[in-house]
Amino acid sequence: MKTRVLTITDPEEDIKKIQEAADLIRAGEVVAFPTETVYGLGANALEAEAVRKIFEAKGRPGDNPLIVHIYDVNQWKDLVEDIPKQALLLAEAFWPGPLSIILKKSSLIPEEVTAGLDTVGVRMPAHPAALKLLALAGVPVAAPSANRSGKPSPTTAGHVLEDLNGRIPMILDGGSSCVGVESTVLDCTGEVPLILRPGGVTPEMLREKAGQVRIHSSVRRPLFEDEKAISPGMKYVHYAPNAPVVLIRGSVYSFADYVNRKALELEREGKKAGILATEQSLRKCRYGIRLSLGDGNNPSEIAGNLFACLREFDSLGVDLILAEAVEEKGIGLAVMNRIVKAAGFHVIDLES
Repeated sequence: MKTRVLTITDPEEDIKKIQEAADLIRAGEVVAFPTETVYGLGANALEAEAVRKIFEAKGRPGDNPLIVHIYDVNQWKDLVEDIPKQALLLAEAFWPGPLSIILKKSSLIPEEVTAGLDTVGVRMPAHPAALKLLALAGVPVAAPSANRSGKPSPTTAGHVLEDLNGRIPMILDGGSSCVGVESTVLDCTGEVPLILRPGGVTPEMLREKAGQVRIHSSVRRPLFEDEKAISPGMKYVHYAPNAPVVLIRGSVYSFADYVNRKALELEREGKKAGILATEQSLRKCRYGIRLSLGDGNNPSEIAGNLFACLREFDSLGVDLILAEAVEEKGIGLAVMNRIVKAAGFHVIDLES
């Protein structure tokens, strides 16, 4: 299969290209497309066979549920049994945007989308090309991130091509994703909304609109052996580059001291250490291949750089990645969730 890449600079001027992608989705194929969070790999959410092609292309386990994307809130009503008032208020506040809301699914949604669960996550993306694609396709679109399963999520069309070239028919190139991490997944089936995966809509933002909001304990730990994944990104090691990742918690000084010693040790063994840290900490790091997450006081910048840095370490051929922990406020919680999952929960706390 040849993978075509179509560049979208303006959804209206490039509508013929988007129509080609929409026609593929209507024909039961998969298409990679840009969103404000990361690039998605979409198929008709109402066709089980089409959805199975997503899992085949990604090599994704079948017990990992998908998010369904819509362009109009009226589509939502057919996909779920009921929309509680609180869920509707949150959708009005944050859609289009990086929030996926989980509710009880309707009979229209095939089990392939939900991994056999009785719930489904729905969101309305904010990217204009994504909204145009969804409108032209005229069907709800199931779409996880457009990468090989377990690898860092793609924030550019080039990242998608690296992973899925020859495995999918088309990629719509809409430039770099601005948020840089996947959507917040919020379970609204109970009395108190529960964050299953942190993302661009932060706990602070949700509490401002909904009052009480809880955070699932698995955001900071692996699932227990008998615990079922009720959201994407919960169950497996995710977002992982080729080299092992170790998350380092500590002050700027203790972090720099530790990674300098470890990187020099690896250098003497003929190996390469990758150092992933904020600008402030990197100024104190002297050894290893150093990539900047950005300004430590700007969590949105850090989120936008995270996955691109993890992918760059692959091209640089490092043997170990030492990643700095960031503050878990705002979107920083989502950044830490992704680094912890990439590290397979291998964490060193220098202050303990």
